[in-house]
Amino acid sequence: MSDGISIDALGQAVGDFSNHEKLGFDLGAYVGDLAFEEDSGSEDISLEGLQQELEECESDEVKLFHRSVVANILSSGAKLREYAKGVENNLRKVELDSIEDYIKESDNLVSLHDQIHDCDSILSQMETLLSGFQEEIGSISSDIKILQEKSMDMGLRLKNRRVAESKLAKFVEDIIVPPKMIDVIVDGEVNEEYIRTLEILSKKLKFVAADPAVKSSKALKDVEPELEKLRQKAISKVYDFIVQKLIALRKPKTNIQILQQSVLLKYKYIISFLKEHGKEVFMDVRAAYIDTMNKVLSAHFRAYIQALEKLQLDIATAYDLIGVETRSAGLFSRAREPLKNRSAVFALGERIKIIKEIDQPALIPHIAEASALKYPYEVLFRSLHKLLMDTATSEYIFCDDFFGEESIFYEIFAGPFSVIDEHFNPVLTNCFDAIGLMLMIRIIHHHQLIMSRRRIPCLDSYLDKVNISLWPRFKMVFDSHISSLRDANIKTLWEDDVHPHYVMRRYAEFTASFIHLNVEYGDGQLDINLERLRMAVDVLILKLAKLFPRPKQQIVFLINNYDMTIAVLKEAGPEGGKIQMYFEELLKSNTSLFVEELLVEHFSDLIKFVKSRASEDSSLNPERSITVAEVDPLVKDFGSRWKTAIELMHKDIITSFSNFLCGMEILRAALTQLLLYYTRLTDCIKKIPGGSGLNKDLVSIQSIMFEIRKYSKTF
Repeated sequence: MSDGISIDALGQAVGDFSNHEKLGFDLGAYVGDLAFEEDSGSEDISLEGLQQELEECESDEVKLFHRSVVANILSSGAKLREYAKGVENNLRKVELDSIEDYIKESDNLVSLHDQIHDCDSILSQMETLLSGFQEEIGSISSDIKILQEKSMDMGLRLKNRRVAESKLAKFVEDIIVPPKMIDVIVDGEVNEEYIRTLEILSKKLKFVAADPAVKSSKALKDVEPELEKLRQKAISKVYDFIVQKLIALRKPKTNIQILQQSVLLKYKYIISFLKEHGKEVFMDVRAAYIDTMNKVLSAHFRAYIQALEKLQLDIATAYDLIGVETRSAGLFSRAREPLKNRSAVFALGERIKIIKEIDQPALIPHIAEASALKYPYEVLFRSLHKLLMDTATSEYIFCDDFFGEESIFYEIFAGPFSVIDEHFNPVLTNCFDAIGLMLMIRIIHHHQLIMSRRRIPCLDSYLDKVNISLWPRFKMVFDSHISSLRDANIKTLWEDDVHPHYVMRRYAEFTASFIHLNVEYGDGQLDINLERLRMAVDVLILKLAKLFPRPKQQIVFLINNYDMTIAVLKEAGPEGGKIQMYFEELLKSNTSLFVEELLVEHFSDLIKFVKSRASEDSSLNPERSITVAEVDPLVKDFGSRWKTAIELMHKDIITSFSNFLCGMEILRAALTQLLLYYTRLTDCIKKIPGGSGLNKDLVSIQSIMFEIRKYSKTF
């Protein structure tokens, strides 16, 4: 077979062979054409082991093919010689076909050979060309590297020049003095443009003073004298401007806050400029402002205080004490209106409204004076300190914003504080109004809270000082009331009247006032003082009660005073605390005593018998057994006059007790106790031999109950 068999011919042969295989070709036909030497010893060739040898010698792909062929041969029983002959014929045919295909493609192969030769020539030329390019590229790469180095060097130079240019430009800009700036500083008016120019001048002055390199420059020698002249001119001009504005503050009826906010704060940079570049002038401006505001505010507060003093209503004097007799008067003093008709001295009343109106605007004196109104001092005190708080808050914020320092406030307000102290100290020394003093203490407390909410600390020390001065005075006045009770003249205070005493009413109103003023504060010191006051009045009221000749009058007097005190304390709040509970216990115990006194007055024999004899056990002492003769007078006496006695008791209670409800409660308690005594009597009669004979004279329990209900309807 030739080596140049075309691939197409070989493919054709393989294809034909595959087609024969698909059609189940006759292997016997191929094998029959093969020639083999015949073995004379045997007609048949043994095929044992053939399949195993083929599997061991051939590749995997050939194995698959031959395996199927051999299997077909073995299965069909064809002869090997015939199969070999068929294979040889097929190979021969395939060879012939391949040769034919090669001859057909010979022209193409020659053309392909020529093309390959041409390509080889072209590739040789390209190799030569690319070699030249490689050399040129190497040369260009070195040039680019050189250019890159030059570029980096130029970039660095440019950067350095730009830095130098920016620094030089900034230096020139900072040190140069533009003609326009000179014109504005020298000839311009102080306005917003002037302020902006001052800022530029300030930057230049700082630049010259701060940078050591600038001081050694030649340019500074030319510019520095001009800058100094501009600085002096600017300081002189703004000083005159500020002084004129400060003079405006001294003019009468000037609204200081409006002038500060709308005018001075617009030019607050002037103060910063003076502080940095004209320290001495700044101190002069600062001193001038302090002096101006000190005098202006002192004058304002002095005028306001003088106007308030005309509105003051005197509430109490040194003689307006709980234990002072109403008809007493001081030596050489004119007769005074009896305190008995002026109980409001000790009552809080409408004065409590000042706490609810704590943040209301201050009084305007001329309006109040035109209305002919007078006010207790705590109202004036609140107005004065309300004005002080508002003024101080405004001034503190302004000083911090305008001057940049808070300490200036205290120098300004040294004058107003002094004016207020000059007014307040004499008033406090002559104040004997304990309720007014406590109201002022509460007002100061609320003012401290207001300033705390505003976060303005400038009045902390002043308000603390006022609070500290109020407490000792309050303690002194309160102790005066306690002393007046302890040292009271019993004979001059006593009146032959069982109704509530005016001293006890003063005490009740006075105590209720302080309980009301202590509800939200829980002041333990005040509670201690109120307890001391209660002990003093308790001793006094017992002394007054003992001056009544009859025990019954003493008890009625105490009940009336205790009941009145409880009623007044209840008005101060739903819970009067320990003091109210104390008087309720006293009222309860004295009511029980009065009930006994009242019943003894009308039913003494009955009560004496029930208490002494009804509880005895007759079995223990037969000789002292109760007899009908002993009980009969009691039964008849009670039956004949019990209704009349109850009516007399009712009238007695109505006339004795000021509080109708309290009297009716006492009457009901008395009738209930009477019913209990009479019930014990009837129970005792049932145990007496022959006691049933008294049943006709006994008053039925239902009748007594009916009478009690009749009087109960009056509630």
